[in-house]
Amino acid sequence: MSKEITNKDKDYSQWYNDLVLKGGLADYSAVRGCMVIKPYGYTLWENIRDVLDGMFKETGHVNAYFPLFIPKSFLSKEADHVEGFAKECAVVTHYRLKNDPDGKGVVVDPEAKLEEELIVRPTSETIIWNTYKTWIQSWRDLPILVNQWANVVRWEMRTRLFLRTAEFLWQEGHTAHATSEEAVAEAEKMLEVYANFAEEYMALPVVRGVKSANERFAGAVETYCIEALMQDGKALQAGTSHFLGQNFAKAFDVKYLSKEGKEELVWATSWGVSTRLIGALIMAHSDDKGLVLPPKLAPFHVVIIPFISKNPDETQALREKANEIKSLLKAKGIRTQIDDDETKRPGFKFAEYELKGYPVRVVIGPRDLTNGVAEVARRDTGEKQSVSLENIDQTIDQLLEDIQKNLYQKALSFREEHITQVDTWDEFMDVLENKTGFVSAHWDGTPATEDKIKELSKATIRCIPLNNKLEEGKCILTGQPSKQRVLFARAY
Repeated sequence: MSKEITNKDKDYSQWYNDLVLKGGLADYSAVRGCMVIKPYGYTLWENIRDVLDGMFKETGHVNAYFPLFIPKSFLSKEADHVEGFAKECAVVTHYRLKNDPDGKGVVVDPEAKLEEELIVRPTSETIIWNTYKTWIQSWRDLPILVNQWANVVRWEMRTRLFLRTAEFLWQEGHTAHATSEEAVAEAEKMLEVYANFAEEYMALPVVRGVKSANERFAGAVETYCIEALMQDGKALQAGTSHFLGQNFAKAFDVKYLSKEGKEELVWATSWGVSTRLIGALIMAHSDDKGLVLPPKLAPFHVVIIPFISKNPDETQALREKANEIKSLLKAKGIRTQIDDDETKRPGFKFAEYELKGYPVRVVIGPRDLTNGVAEVARRDTGEKQSVSLENIDQTIDQLLEDIQKNLYQKALSFREEHITQVDTWDEFMDVLENKTGFVSAHWDGTPATEDKIKELSKATIRCIPLNNKLEEGKCILTGQPSKQRVLFARAY
């Protein structure tokens, strides 16, 4: 099967598509720009969702659900917001079809035109803040800590499975606070939740930072982000958290009566991650044999493959032992699958589970059963070892922990090797063209210079790292004074 996968050093984009399609994660759909998430891929998303949902609830958030459709007038109320999303909006203009009088299927009924067009949500700030106006009257109603799991539509022209599709799944948190300090603390806290999730569960090291003014979320005062580095040296934004100030409170007239009896505008945040995280997992860890998935999120941790013997009694004994091992592993919370399909050869099975990224493979044959051992192989390194059946559950439990740590350390080493400090434009371009990765460089702080750098290099400011050290220098493009370095990269 690995022969069917494009070498990632030869064509990284095709390698990625091969893994998504042949690894059984997703497929193209009849709707342009949209994808079908297959069961294996959706299980991966469910694991991501369930962990994050628990983390949100531990920090006091609750789930709700808001409409898919947003009145067009709502987007007009916050100028930066509508400007940021206007070109990506899908618009509903009619509410009924009718049979074509010429007998050619159905047509839009011109008599069923909506009085006001509806936008299929690209994000939910406007519909939510219109609702919060009715929920908030007094300081006693604050804070509101709400999250929703939903789908959104952003009409993308150039799409790629999981990374950029017209419709995608995500979560979006929307919180309301009495003070600016509370809202900023919330935005920073949720950024740390995302960073911890990425590093502890995805085995993906991230840089915590803030976006430049050009790269901020439309309508935000400050956008916090986590940035990850993929194996081709491109950056990927893995999550964002926004301090919205009072922009949406002003737009929708959301006020509360303070303890002192004074009417005040509410302060806001929003934050979200999406199915793009699956793309990040693929590109950060996988290889030319297929997917490599971190155990904490993999749909299955272990596949057990008993060799089918010509002796029916041996085969039965092997199947019983496989089920016994599965029960032991299940008791430890280890997700396990048995493949005793007699129509497939062992070599085919090995390649199939390598392709799908199962962290551990257990093989047991008649001789192994006699000797009380099994062959255990780890997906990340390919190493194999003979393991005693008596404590195989403990061995695999520890092995999964080791794999999780190894994937993180490998990704961390790669990232550290690909953060390069430069001081001149020539050095900057040389790194982007030949080494890739994050480039740490001085920038004069102006949007115009940022735009020019992007135009000339196709690199953007990924973030201004949190706790950045002040350092006098000169902008790599203009030579104007700069007080700190920022991280540039070409990105997805």
